[in-house]
Amino acid sequence: MAVTKAAEGWKAKAWYNLVAPDMFGKTNIGETVAEEPEKLIGRVVEITLGELTNDLSKQNTKLILKIDRVGGDSAYTKFMGHQLTQDYLRSLVKRETSAVESNVSVTTKDGYTIRVKPSCFTIKRARANQIKAIRQIMNTVIEAKAKDLDMQQFIQEIITGKLSASIYHDVKPVYPLRRVEVRKTEIEAEPVAIAS
Repeated sequence: MAVTKAAEGWKAKAWYNLVAPDMFGKTNIGETVAEEPEKLIGRVVEITLGELTNDLSKQNTKLILKIDRVGGDSAYTKFMGHQLTQDYLRSLVKRETSAVESNVSVTTKDGYTIRVKPSCFTIKRARANQIKAIRQIMNTVIEAKAKDLDMQQFIQEIITGKLSASIYHDVKPVYPLRRVEVRKTEIEAEPVAIAS
């Protein structure tokens, strides 16, 4: 008896195609199931950039997406942030070197507030004043980029590694770096729509 009840409950649910945000080409990223479309709103979906782009070298970047609307049998997602996998970050830390981290909130040209957490990995161990200088440059580069770009462009710069390259370029004269990564981003606030 329980078997048929479970089967009935399962039958009542419908499958929905998960759609990636505009900035990732609105590609289909899988399926999810729900009794009613409203129950999907707010559901968080995690996918690696590697799965999204079919590029295995990007498996260490995890995208955090949230379903914000449902149309027909499709559930549309918006970008909420990204993070690098812990094992990948651990692989970057070497003995006798410094990992200089920062944590900065910036506002993009179109009014999104994004928390950005970059890391610079040095070739040798850096002194406190050098670490301070590296951190300052990181923050300056990130703030300047955010001011010039809208949210989609800014996130694309982070995901494609262009922002890391800009930081690397500006920090290099101060101290030799091995690598720069943006380990995490988080959309903290969206622009407030002004009622007409």
